[in-house]
Amino acid sequence: MLKSLTALGLALSCLAVGPARAEDAASAGQAAHAMLTRLCDDFGGRLTGSAQNAAALEALAAELRGLGYAPQVDAFEFPGWRRGDDRVELLAPFPRRLRVAALAYSPATPAFEADVTDLGGLEPERALGGTAGKVGLLSPSTLLTARQIGQRAAELGLRAVLFINREAGGQLLARTGSFIGETLPVPVFSLTQEEGQSLQRLLARGRPVRVRCATTSAPVPVRTANLVLRLPGRSPERVIVGAHFDSWDLGQGALDNGLGVAQLYALARLLRGADLARTVELVWFNGEEQGLWGSRHAAAGLGDAPVVAMINLDMVGVPIAVNALGDADLEAALGRWHARRARPLPQGVQNVNWFGSDHTPYQLAGVRAVTFNAPIPRESVRYYHDRADTIDKLPEPIVVDSTRTIAEVLQALVEDAALTPRRRSAEATEKLFTTFGLEPRMRAIGYWPFAARVP
Repeated sequence: MLKSLTALGLALSCLAVGPARAEDAASAGQAAHAMLTRLCDDFGGRLTGSAQNAAALEALAAELRGLGYAPQVDAFEFPGWRRGDDRVELLAPFPRRLRVAALAYSPATPAFEADVTDLGGLEPERALGGTAGKVGLLSPSTLLTARQIGQRAAELGLRAVLFINREAGGQLLARTGSFIGETLPVPVFSLTQEEGQSLQRLLARGRPVRVRCATTSAPVPVRTANLVLRLPGRSPERVIVGAHFDSWDLGQGALDNGLGVAQLYALARLLRGADLARTVELVWFNGEEQGLWGSRHAAAGLGDAPVVAMINLDMVGVPIAVNALGDADLEAALGRWHARRARPLPQGVQNVNWFGSDHTPYQLAGVRAVTFNAPIPRESVRYYHDRADTIDKLPEPIVVDSTRTIAEVLQALVEDAALTPRRRSAEATEKLFTTFGLEPRMRAIGYWPFAARVP
């Protein structure tokens, strides 16, 4: 009995106002940052389907077993992608290897040579001719999705696309070319801003630009797994907290989303032995970067489980607001928590839905979801998805401070008896996305699950 009360006190003290909470949150956050440091340095990037991803997931499971837990490996398959040795070399006006990264789902393509043509941003009003057989140079100002870029490239007869990166400083932005596992019609490469702009200037002056391209990256079926840790409560009603485990492979994935990996681990430390009013489920998802595959798998397996809410931790820096993502009753519950908080968040409770991370499949399954407005300092976040997304960009205090707020929100949802489990109807869920103007983008990437409306 004494042990149970002590464990409960430890778990709740991290949420209470005062010195004890700060010490407990600090200890959990520090341990989580140290764990993430080992994960990043020992395994590097965690591209889903890679040997590094599988080994790092087992290492995380071992860390959890060391805390006395028995995490479950929830395996699944999806249409994945493997990065190979992709090359784009400038041949004219002078020889140089360009720094590129193929977008996921780019196909393997034997080496070929072609002239480069400037596509601008592929604006609808821009007239393009004579593009067949060439490599297109695409401005970062384009409003098209990667899927639409591939479709336009095929229509124009292009053999490849060089997509100029939006960040300066030699950066690349690894990203997916498809949210639904489609193979792109042609390879699409992210190209450094500086090199892309130099090619644009040459073309604007009428200088011929020619490149040689070769792609060994290719779509492949992938078998991977989510890691699930269920902490039983007095009620089977469930609060799910998820963060994607995978990253891109160029760097270490410390910011995106090692930060969420660490925050979940810190929660696991804080809640050891706790007497919880509701069951808490911690889930490390795989396959998020290629198209939310792990959360799709998990949400599809919910059945009729009584879920109160899902909290998504994706690059959550230091929170300035908590977001109910369009659900009014969830906004009210978060408002009750925020009203009791000794230090209000600078922007309080927000209620704006957005698309593109692991909360989306849960929302589509009718489950309410929570995210945070929590910026990461510009000097760090600019490196995400690239080689410099490394653990040195993630200061320990970010993990400590964010864990404190995340734990408070979790505890509020676990204890709020006025917030009962429910699922939205399909009609209400569709409205949740249309109200916030998300339908056009979701349709553009092929991820709109609702039936066409009859005019």
